[in-house]
Amino acid sequence: MDAAWSAYGDPRTIVQVDEVSANVSTNRVYRMHLDDGSTLVCKVSSYGSYFLFLEDHERLHRCATLLDDTRFAGMLADVWTRPGTSPDTTRPASHQRIFTWYDQSMWAVFYDDVPRGESLPRILSRELIENLGREIAEFHLACTDLAPQIPAGSKTIKSDAIHLLDLLESPFAPKNFELPPESIGKLWQHTHRFLERLVELGYDEWPRIPVLIDWNLGNFSVTPSDRPGGGRTRGPNRPDEFRLYSRWDYDWFRIEPRLLDFYFLSRVSSSTGDRTRFTYGAHTLLEPSFLAFLAEYRTVFPLSDEELLFLPEVYRFFILNYVVREGARFFRPDFCAQFRRDAVRTYLPTFDRTDFSALVTGR
Repeated sequence: MDAAWSAYGDPRTIVQVDEVSANVSTNRVYRMHLDDGSTLVCKVSSYGSYFLFLEDHERLHRCATLLDDTRFAGMLADVWTRPGTSPDTTRPASHQRIFTWYDQSMWAVFYDDVPRGESLPRILSRELIENLGREIAEFHLACTDLAPQIPAGSKTIKSDAIHLLDLLESPFAPKNFELPPESIGKLWQHTHRFLERLVELGYDEWPRIPVLIDWNLGNFSVTPSDRPGGGRTRGPNRPDEFRLYSRWDYDWFRIEPRLLDFYFLSRVSSSTGDRTRFTYGAHTLLEPSFLAFLAEYRTVFPLSDEELLFLPEVYRFFILNYVVREGARFFRPDFCAQFRRDAVRTYLPTFDRTDFSALVTGR
């Protein structure tokens, strides 16, 4: 962090640093206090590839800047651009070069320390869930409008699944994943079936937008809505209605179909809440509270039956990619080992036994 700040070249001095990491991942996040009283956030990482990290943050910056022309202006914590040079007036603000620090083993980026509004309660009422459904739909609509101005990502959920299939076919897979051969076989079957479902449901035809994936009650805030109207399909707001206010933490940012956001939104909507629950079951997709979320979402931004049928696959992708394939590089070692075992023993077998038809029928 100190090396990154020195390379950034800002004359202000760091006077205090508070670690604000989630303590479940290998990333480290710090709030830096400067001698002029201002603050910023620094993320330090060695997870994955620096070049994919750079690509994601370039797209995040472009997205945050383009949202300035919408009702979501200032919502995303923007990535800091390169210091010490005048803005290139021949390029849009969204195309300015971001600053990253990289020493070939670790990398870092600086973000605005966005103001926090109110936190939603750990367990949401039906009214709050429905409100959240409308707000996420409005946000997805805004991201859909600006998506043509953001380049596609270098990797997709399809390429990630194909990569995992190759890894599971290796004779070293049991050692690499620290799982017995029969577990590797079950993971291969699920990965293969996931790829088949992408074809069956028409994944390649769906629009790509910026998606944040990891929606949880600790990484976004809201504010009471005191403005009338304000949505494409809504009438006047109720006095107790809220709006999305700020969002931070972008570990799983992608340019993908909007559906990838929904599994974690089902956890936020669940009857048990999400803030301190580090376990990953698919049951939250079928809870009446999430079905209510979907119903309200669809009043603003409709979903086809094929898209709704893809929501279980969003869950399966999360387990296969982020828990199994990427787990050792992202989660702490103790969480990684636990989640991988749970994936084979509990998560995926339960997924196989679950009837998800209520996602389409709504009951």
